[in-house]
Amino acid sequence: MHPALKGSPKKMFVPRVGVLPPRMRILYVTTYERTGGWLAEALAADSASDVVLEEAIGFAAGLGRLRDDVFDAVLVSHRPEELDALALADALRTAGCEDPLVVLGEQDEAEMTALCLEARADAYLCVPSTTTRTLIWVVARAIERHYLLRENRRLAQADQHRLELEQSDAVQLVSEQRGLVRELDSLAGAVPLTSAGASVEPARIPLPPQLEAHYRELLRTYVMMGSGNLAVEMHALAQLLATANVSPAQTLELHLAVLEGVLKGLGGRSARHVMNRANLLAMEIGAHLCEAYRQQATQIAP
Repeated sequence: MHPALKGSPKKMFVPRVGVLPPRMRILYVTTYERTGGWLAEALAADSASDVVLEEAIGFAAGLGRLRDDVFDAVLVSHRPEELDALALADALRTAGCEDPLVVLGEQDEAEMTALCLEARADAYLCVPSTTTRTLIWVVARAIERHYLLRENRRLAQADQHRLELEQSDAVQLVSEQRGLVRELDSLAGAVPLTSAGASVEPARIPLPPQLEAHYRELLRTYVMMGSGNLAVEMHALAQLLATANVSPAQTLELHLAVLEGVLKGLGGRSARHVMNRANLLAMEIGAHLCEAYRQQATQIAP
């Protein structure tokens, strides 16, 4: 941002869509050859809106006023020999100035409109062929547009912040769930202690990559569709895990590893729905796995 514009206060003006504001405070940047008396008189003669017009002569004075004060919009007189409004508009936008900006000149609108828009001004008006009411409406629409842009940016930033918090909370929850799995192993006697009293993770047979890939697809489908048509797949997976003598703790570790990968791949999407669905899937898989082990025990029992 240009040093002259640092610290500019935020506007509190809230326009109503499609309605002229009752009052506007406008800065008119012009030259000594064409001061703003004529424009102030024209605006005062139209009672559609109470317009307070303040004047700045030249580029430097305009920057100074924008640095020190707050305006609803800026008008710039385009007089190429004395004040190039296109260069001023481009400089203001490059410096970070987001004020609604309308260029006033004597050239034809068909010739100048595109050039002004390319310089990032909001509109161009040919003074000899326009009316005061048109000028007021053009300025009001520029104010409305900039307000909507600021609101859209604010809402987008708030939404991004919410998604980042959801992602952070989801990652933290997965970490806590991993801690619970380790506690489950410890309570089951699966984590022995050394002579010094330190815990030692038991050697485990790694699960095949195909199983992890299968579970990832199951989780993704469950997130999108729920459990409606997946009961058969979940039952078959539980039978496979039980046949391979995969413990409930290993099943949970598989679930958490796959879930962590899915969360990392979410990007800008919400993590809350994924976590809710994943928790339901873990419960259903756990129930199917318990039933599979119960059936095995029943078959083994004399």
